Amino acid sequence: MTKAPQKRRRMNKKLYERELERLQFELVKWQYWIKSQRMRVIVTFDGRDAAGKGGTIKRIMAPLPPRDIRLVALAKPSGRETTQWYFQRYVTHLPAAGEIVLFDRSWYNRATVEHVMGFCSDRQYWDFLRDAPNFERLLANDGIILLKYWLSVDYDEQERRFQARAQNPARRWKLSELDLEGRRRWVAYSKAKDAMIEHTDIPVSRWRQINSNDKRRLRLNVMRDMLDAIPYQNVIPEPIDLPERPSLDDYHTRPPRDNHYMVKDYYADM
Repeated sequence: MTKAPQKRRRMNKKLYERELERLQFELVKWQYWIKSQRMRVIVTFDGRDAAGKGGTIKRIMAPLPPRDIRLVALAKPSGRETTQWYFQRYVTHLPAAGEIVLFDRSWYNRATVEHVMGFCSDRQYWDFLRDAPNFERLLANDGIILLKYWLSVDYDEQERRFQARAQNPARRWKLSELDLEGRRRWVAYSKAKDAMIEHTDIPVSRWRQINSNDKRRLRLNVMRDMLDAIPYQNVIPEPIDLPERPSLDDYHTRPPRDNHYMVKDYYADM
């Protein structure tokens, strides 16, 4: 009788935090290099609900300047947007020189969520599977670097995360009616994902699939892969010698603080 595979132990927290700090500093170097070379970079994150997209994106963005890295998380398309060319609402968010754009769910919503939930027609679905590779070839031909990640969470781990959200009032907002319906349609999502990979995994934009059952390993593995995908050099500016600050001798009298609204120090005694 074949034994069931043992559940992999979660990564040690201290090791994770140490490696996270190291990789986040490497991401700073990576971002400086991208800016210095005037590269344009898109990183997309797709996957099932509760696959860990938000937490991964948060750790990537944390050490980087918001002027040079942007998050795009589009809401449900408006009535006007539904009449546009499908890729149009995404094109407006493409990066300029030196910029990195992260998509929390990308145009591949059409091949997964919209298809499974019946939000698009069969013709729109098959048109997308035909057009997406051509769209990405256009990006590549114009010099845009595209890294697209699919985060894979298994059936039992997704259910554990859903149950945790349902029981925690501070996280319950993360559990929408669409999530619950997607939970019911696990097999349909699996079939949609397999068809999507088959039609859109092309040489100029491979699908970078990654197991997300352990969120700590997920975050580190994504960061390592991003760093490996775009070779970089350390072009962080040298330390800055700040000049002496001017004296405050010319400003002795300040307005009385009683005239201002000062926030109470709620933790003064702690």
